[in-house]
Amino acid sequence: MKTVALIKGDGVGPELAEAFLKVFDAVKPNVKVIPLEAGFEWWQAHGGPSLIPPETWEVLERSDACLKAPTTTPWERGMPKSVAVSIRQKFDLYANIRPIKTFKGLQERFGELDFICVREGTEGLYTGIDVRLSDDCAIAIRKISRKQSERVARKAFEIAKSKGWSKVIVVTKRNIMKEADGMFWESVERVAKDYPGISYEEYFVDNMAQQLVKNPERFNKNVILGTNLFMDILSEEASGLVASIGCIYSGNFGDNYAMFEPAHGSAPKYKGMNKVNPTAMILSGAWMLEYLGEVDAARAIFEATEAVIAERKKVTYDLGGTATTFEMAEAIAEKAKSLLKK
Repeated sequence: MKTVALIKGDGVGPELAEAFLKVFDAVKPNVKVIPLEAGFEWWQAHGGPSLIPPETWEVLERSDACLKAPTTTPWERGMPKSVAVSIRQKFDLYANIRPIKTFKGLQERFGELDFICVREGTEGLYTGIDVRLSDDCAIAIRKISRKQSERVARKAFEIAKSKGWSKVIVVTKRNIMKEADGMFWESVERVAKDYPGISYEEYFVDNMAQQLVKNPERFNKNVILGTNLFMDILSEEASGLVASIGCIYSGNFGDNYAMFEPAHGSAPKYKGMNKVNPTAMILSGAWMLEYLGEVDAARAIFEATEAVIAERKKVTYDLGGTATTFEMAEAIAEKAKSLLKK
């Protein structure tokens, strides 16, 4: 039996973890889930060098995958790095992947959209090399390596190949950061030679941000690839094109491990209110089950979630409904259970 480390997180995280477990219990996959503590709230109570307690690290290291509910990242000087960054760097999860696809019943804003954002997950400005040199000057180093750039580029081209898509969009600011983004671009060019049927095109990040708003349909059936901070920002911008950030699920992949998580934050102002959209958490969990080989259960959850959203009867406020977090999760659970019986 495969084992999953479930980090309950901060803010609305525990509610979303519970919502996922409602759906998980309905489809009954052959997977063991171990709920764990980690995050800013745990750190405020216990302190230490990491937002992740030692016992959680131990379970993570022996688990087959991780599902992380949203966690709060501390913002003041001297505080530990985020839970997500810590896990990405520990397990070398170099590819963060966020599918951006319109849900049925939510096409009225921008029509049908379907593309995938691929973000390098371990370096760039997230390396933590952030130093105050004096009272008047601070620097942050944006590290770009050939190894990680080539690995994430290959992941992007493999995704395009597997889906039968023919283009990868590469996001840089190479006209300004000639060395760092120059290395990233060179890495893409090198990898692209192994995929002759897939073209690639460069967009500077400022133009890409504009085009996503102005002409998002231009990127349908494309993989959009970029460095860590650029794609963090652009993928969140893209989430607004298909619904709300509450619908955007994601996976972080290395060669031997993966962590799945909603793309949104912990929303502490909504903690305990049972009102936030559980879609991103539930679909992150479904993707995790697919990764672990529980394909039928994963497919049932995806189809059930899409059906509940399309019906618009049991959806949360951000999708135009009045359902609570748990009511929406229960509707998805019941539908997924019935789909598995067919």
